[in-house]
Amino acid sequence: MSHAQTLWDLLSDSDELTIVCHNNPDPDCLASAVALGQIAASTGIDERHILYSGEISHQQNRAFVNLLDVELRPFDPELVQNRPSGSLLAFVDHSKPGANNRVPEGTAVDIVLDHHPAEDVEATFVDHREDVGATATILAEYVRELPMDPDARVATALLFAIRRETLGFLRGVTRKEYEAASYLHDYADSDLLRQLSSPAVSGATVDAIADAIHNRSVRGSVLISHVGRTSERDALPQSADYLATLEGIETAIVFGIIDDTIQLSARTTDSRVHIGEVLASAFDDEGSAGGHREMAGAEVPLGIFSDYTSDDDVLVGIVEQVINSRLLAALNIKDDDNSGSKGGDDKD
Repeated sequence: MSHAQTLWDLLSDSDELTIVCHNNPDPDCLASAVALGQIAASTGIDERHILYSGEISHQQNRAFVNLLDVELRPFDPELVQNRPSGSLLAFVDHSKPGANNRVPEGTAVDIVLDHHPAEDVEATFVDHREDVGATATILAEYVRELPMDPDARVATALLFAIRRETLGFLRGVTRKEYEAASYLHDYADSDLLRQLSSPAVSGATVDAIADAIHNRSVRGSVLISHVGRTSERDALPQSADYLATLEGIETAIVFGIIDDTIQLSARTTDSRVHIGEVLASAFDDEGSAGGHREMAGAEVPLGIFSDYTSDDDVLVGIVEQVINSRLLAALNIKDDDNSGSKGGDDKD
């Protein structure tokens, strides 16, 4: 029996579905949740909830939620614990309680659909494929195989998510993404796709990206930068995406202080570097980190750093020294290497 049919049978025997997104959900996570919700509705489940924690801050994510009318509820631990018989708990685009989500560790999970690297994933139903470029690809495959057709909203959501997760079919893409896109194309709303692809960008986001450009430091083909303290969390991946396109740069890592955490976003095209493993090596002992070979993220509690000073400029300087040192060590670059350059002085 196929994964799709097994999932269909599990849903058909249930009365309620609670889908938990990872923290600060992106289009791949949101689209997968929407699609799983439609599959559940097709099996007869009327009671469905999509929970999220963190923020919907990236302009594309806000546009996604608003234009596609995605009904989200703030995370509520009561909805995932002590569930009645016939109530299922699903994770999409993440896989383990307590890892990039607020679900208490040890909570039983019924459904896991994910493409991120992880070990020892446990659930009643697991479809964990690290060899595909997006979780939305898995959901598109299910929708295609099951006795249902996607409505324009779901098809548009999945197609946009696949395009976004693979940077327009240029990063981490496999043949399955092309097959999914070909199938979804006939159902998707092309006007809505255009709107999702070109949302308005806030001035604060532009300022944060400008800070990342100015603060860049280059050692060979590796660029490390920061945006200081910011409320624009999603400026980090946008900055990393942009800086990774600079001539001569193969690895770009951008960090920033957001509330009481240090958050990082990284990109690489260097075949010798698995950037998810680099961030895990650098920060797993202090925070959480991981991702794919080409893209990854990390979050480190600000912790004792905040005890040194209340001056943000001084704090950023201290954090920059420690973060840079750990990243360079994980990348096997000598910290005393003088070949690097700062800011606008570099020629890369």
